Amino acid sequence: MAFNLEEYLRTAFRDKLRLQTVPAWDAAVLLPSTRLLLKRREVAEVERVLQSQREEFRQRMERLEQRWQQLGQRKDQLQDVVLKFNVFLKASAARQERALRRAEEEWARAAGQGAEAARLRQELTGLLQRREHLARRLRSLQGFGDYLQGVLARTEQFQDVPAMLAHFGVLVGAQAALAQQAEAGQERLAQGWARLRRYQEEASSELLRTNNELTQLRARLEAARHEVLQEESCWAHVQSTAAQKTLLLGQIKLAVLNLFQLATTRLKVPTDVALEDTEAQLDTVLLCMQDLTAICAELRPRQTGPCPPRLPAATSMHPLRHGGARVPPSQE
Repeated sequence: MAFNLEEYLRTAFRDKLRLQTVPAWDAAVLLPSTRLLLKRREVAEVERVLQSQREEFRQRMERLEQRWQQLGQRKDQLQDVVLKFNVFLKASAARQERALRRAEEEWARAAGQGAEAARLRQELTGLLQRREHLARRLRSLQGFGDYLQGVLARTEQFQDVPAMLAHFGVLVGAQAALAQQAEAGQERLAQGWARLRRYQEEASSELLRTNNELTQLRARLEAARHEVLQEESCWAHVQSTAAQKTLLLGQIKLAVLNLFQLATTRLKVPTDVALEDTEAQLDTVLLCMQDLTAICAELRPRQTGPCPPRLPAATSMHPLRHGGARVPPSQE
């Protein structure tokens, strides 16, 4: 444990330091040397008490150090004892665990052996019951065995009953296979009849649909023929009308050309207009007629003869193609 030196010294000075009180001297009477001696004696007394206290403290500290060493040795011994005790406890727990494991294994083995014995007893009981059942069945089938022996003696084809049973088993298997094949054939035949009926239905519906389409196509063909006849008649009418209009147009162009040539020749107008430009020819003829109307209007007071009527000025006609100059009346 920790030792508080300061607290110890304080207690020692308070309890054990008993300085003898110096008789109260009058400070004014005592000499300085006397006062110094008194102080030195007090100091010496204090030093003596302190030395004794130091010695006592040293001895107590030595005893405490020895006690601490003894406690340390005791602690080491106790630690060794605790370690050994822990090792002993671990070993004891391991031995106890191994013992418990062996006991559990033995108990499980015993329980398993008991269960196996119970299962074997139950299996033995079942086997005994099956043997009894088979014995009863054998007694009940004894008549069939006698019957098979009689059949074997009458047929004289087989060596023993198992061979005969095997032969009849093969026959039964063949009969079952033939029956299965016949059933499969009947099923395939039914499927074929079903496919045939389905095909006939599909063919009938396809034929009906084809007939309907054929009827519609015939109706469309008749309508197309009628439309073709109408279009041909319209085309013939158009061609006839076009021929008439072409003929009329040719006659009109020829008349305009004749009139143009006559007017230009009569009035001596330069003819630089193409022969196919009928519109320009009409403009030129119109200008010539306007000039003739103007000349007639100027000569009316001097002449009493009839004068051609004055034509209105052309507003929608193109201007004269030969420079736009009119022929003056003096050049007529």
